[in-house]
Amino acid sequence: MDLINTLKPGVSKRVMLFIAASIWSFAGIKLILIGSALFGETKEFFGLKAGGSIIAGIIFYGLMFSKISAKHVKRIYHLQSERPFVLYFFNLKSYILMTVMMTSGILSRKYHLVPFDYLAIVYLTMGIPLLLSSFRFYFYGLYYSKLIKKHKVLEEFEDVEDE
Repeated sequence: MDLINTLKPGVSKRVMLFIAASIWSFAGIKLILIGSALFGETKEFFGLKAGGSIIAGIIFYGLMFSKISAKHVKRIYHLQSERPFVLYFFNLKSYILMTVMMTSGILSRKYHLVPFDYLAIVYLTMGIPLLLSSFRFYFYGLYYSKLIKKHKVLEEFEDVEDE
């Protein structure tokens, strides 16, 4: 068992926060770009659809994604190991959800299961909260040492439920 732990690539919690931030940023930007490209295919009601998607994305962030990203930050801060396995920035449930969402998005686009008008709205609406959530990971990565010393992470996340 010690050999496995020795070979397992571990990173500091601070690096893990930056990895999570990068992944969330990449996913958010990718969805925003794909959604924008899909909007380009249909010009009808562009402003209404794009504006509605942006507003819905911001609301989605406030109601759901801010809490999800807070749970992940809290979980990373509370991992037992000081150098946890590099892939522990998500838990198993999140990896499964991400796989299902990516697969359904790719299949919907490839096989035209959903009209591009609607797919553009969904992609943009989901990309915005992902990108906004990534900023929480960047913040906690940048100020990791200061926040740990002051125990600010524990205070801010008292109302966030553990998984």
